[in-house]
Amino acid sequence: MTKPLYLNRSQFEAEISRCLNCKNHPCMDACPVGCNPQEFISLAKAGNFEGAVHSITSVNPMGQTCGLICPDKFCMKACTRSRIDFPINIPKVQASIMHDHHNQPQALSQQPSNGHRIAIIGAGPAGIAACAQLLKNGFSITLFESTDRVGGALNLIPANRLPSEVINKEWEFIRQNPALEVRFNTPVTDINALLQQGFENIIVAFGEPNAINLGVEGEDFAVSYIDYLRTPQKYISSGNVAVIGGGAVAVDCALTAKENGASYIEMFVRRRVSDMRVTGEERQNLLDNGIDLTTMTKIKKITKQDNFLTLYTCKNRFVNVKLEEIPGTTIARPGFDLVIKAIGSSSPHFDDTEKIIYAGDCKTGGSTLVEALASGKSAAQTIINKYIKKAS
Repeated sequence: MTKPLYLNRSQFEAEISRCLNCKNHPCMDACPVGCNPQEFISLAKAGNFEGAVHSITSVNPMGQTCGLICPDKFCMKACTRSRIDFPINIPKVQASIMHDHHNQPQALSQQPSNGHRIAIIGAGPAGIAACAQLLKNGFSITLFESTDRVGGALNLIPANRLPSEVINKEWEFIRQNPALEVRFNTPVTDINALLQQGFENIIVAFGEPNAINLGVEGEDFAVSYIDYLRTPQKYISSGNVAVIGGGAVAVDCALTAKENGASYIEMFVRRRVSDMRVTGEERQNLLDNGIDLTTMTKIKKITKQDNFLTLYTCKNRFVNVKLEEIPGTTIARPGFDLVIKAIGSSSPHFDDTEKIIYAGDCKTGGSTLVEALASGKSAAQTIINKYIKKAS
């Protein structure tokens, strides 16, 4: 059964009533993008939902999206209530406020143009955050996106966790700014050429476009998580599905396979359950949906006979702190209809220059949504500070 995305009224009131109104704001300090839960919860308690929305959107252009998918390792981990009983579900509170009270696009206050033109490459979270921050400070922006929609890697998240209309709604508040030009279906192959077109600075935020390969024989028989989550309907299976990987993306693949009717799903994880980079909720979702976890296991080879795939696996162990194969433990695991590779993605390394600044996953590696937003804001602020300094 799909869990509700938002708190109902009684749940919402119960959560915000538990806030201790900590004056030292540990929840805000733990938020990469600088959101202040103590403030927006206090405003919500007072019935000032317009103020609560403003508190969120003033620092986070994707507050509802963040609330739906933000992990529990930031504000919730820092919540003082966790030392008393259990933390407030701050992301759910934030998502519920944004869902219920930020539904109609409103006229944005327009800053006078400062005369500076900036190009942003990539309409994922980092690019969106950079765009919003620069527009608020009077810059003219041209946003280049290689696909036909905004969101970047967010579009790979299953709709039962993040409906596409949430991304589109939040984008609408930014898109209506007349100082913004968006060029969809426009990949940029020569970044420096944009400088010759009159752009004074460029923020590059195209994410990590390359799925990491296993580096084993027969891996072409497997599907990358990018292809799978982008078009899961192409890979529907009612049989046995293997997911290779132990992170949040691998969880999304496993749960999508379950939703698409797979009879058995097994995740192969190289390390221990305790090493999996997933939230407590994601781990519980695996258990609730009967996903089998095979840990401390390495994939050695993939073969195909008729319409079935066989994984050759071996067991791992830690020797001191190094992970090593256990000799003599390789076995064949036949009978899979579909194998999905979900061990991460990569991007070439780039260094900032005076005019070109990188942001998001292409700079920091794979990160959470809120970290990507923070990176985009930071890149924008670097440009803002540069022109403030010149003006002074």
